[in-house]
Amino acid sequence: QVQLVESGGGLVQAGESLRLSCAASGNDFSIIAMTWYRQTPGNQRELVASITSGGSTNYAESVKGRFTISRDNVKNTVYLQMNSLKPEDTAVYYCKAGPIYGMNYWGKGTLVTVSS
Repeated sequence: QVQLVESGGGLVQAGESLRLSCAASGNDFSIIAMTWYRQTPGNQRELVASITSGGSTNYAESVKGRFTISRDNVKNTVYLQMNSLKPEDTAVYYCKAGPIYGMNYWGKGTLVTVSS
């Protein structure tokens, strides 16, 4: 079992930055792929950024060059640095761990609101 707690969301103006954190409980965090998703009302969750156990990263086209995902395997935490935020980045951001033996684990999300 893995428990995830996201933090760092809030209200910012367009052009500003936020850093989201996702703290994971449980063992073997370093071998788990971690992913940030986001969701707006009425829409499916979309992948924002992912990072493998080896540190390889992948980004949605819409955030490339603005967002950076990273992980600290000592602190069992994955981060999402979001720069040059746009109103269209407004969403609830979720952290996912896995798959782990076929299971995915999700946090409860943190709300990011970007005003124009």
